[in-house]
Amino acid sequence: MQSWREMVVLSCGDWHSVGVRSDGSALAAGNNRRRQCAVEGWRDLAAIAAGSLHTVGLRADGRAVATGNRATGACEVDEWEDVVALGAGSYHTVGVTESGRVLATGDNSYGQCEVGDWRDIVAVAAGSTHTLGLRANGTVVTAGNNADGQCEVDAWSGVQLP
Repeated sequence: MQSWREMVVLSCGDWHSVGVRSDGSALAAGNNRRRQCAVEGWRDLAAIAAGSLHTVGLRADGRAVATGNRATGACEVDEWEDVVALGAGSYHTVGVTESGRVLATGDNSYGQCEVGDWRDIVAVAAGSTHTLGLRANGTVVTAGNNADGQCEVDAWSGVQLP
């Protein structure tokens, strides 16, 4: 069993936990039914995110890697380049490029992957069936399911990264 020490990034999925150590290696624990915990060979990571049954990692070179359930398309990140941030929803994955554009893959049954026209994005977050994007000017944009008001963020402004 590997030690969860010197961790710099953590993320929780529905049934698993993942993290990145200070040396850029990844660890995972929990349900591995769809191989969402198969991160032992991942190196040089800057970020990691856990979805429901998948895990995505961001390498220091801006390339994304993924493992887990491939049925939803959430792991289709092999072609992503110049990524600076990412997020994993239950069945979709989103990423931000150096230029501030957003990439998305996976389940789009609620429009949560309809982010292609977003610009000047510095961070993203993916929920079960919705996606949030933080613009450089501190405003927030949304896509996807709003059944519980989770996309009602029009009044949010001045949001800044830590």
